[in-house]
Amino acid sequence: MAFKASHQHARMSARKVRLMADMIRGKFADEALDILKYQPHRGARLLEKVLKSAIGNAQDPEQNPGKTVRVEQLVVTDARVDGGPMFKRIRPVSRGMAYGIKRRTSHIHVGLTDISEM
Repeated sequence: MAFKASHQHARMSARKVRLMADMIRGKFADEALDILKYQPHRGARLLEKVLKSAIGNAQDPEQNPGKTVRVEQLVVTDARVDGGPMFKRIRPVSRGMAYGIKRRTSHIHVGLTDISEM
């Protein structure tokens, strides 16, 4: 059974967070948490929170009735970062012109699977 968590409209560009998602894809969940903990990037903090949420979903008795799942047995099968909507702003510059600014957002998705079910 796959356990999922996501963060919609994260206030960071998808390109920056995607670097961290590539590092943890295919790793065990506890190993992925250790990798993200020691990364200095802000995107690692966002991804770490989503990963912890997915682990919490796996250990929740309402979502997984009758089974106990250990963190050491969970594998990150899906670590995906998609682009979200952009805030569009205008910055005035010289000679009456204006430059457009796109403040990008992203959608972060993490999926975990128990190693015994793979």
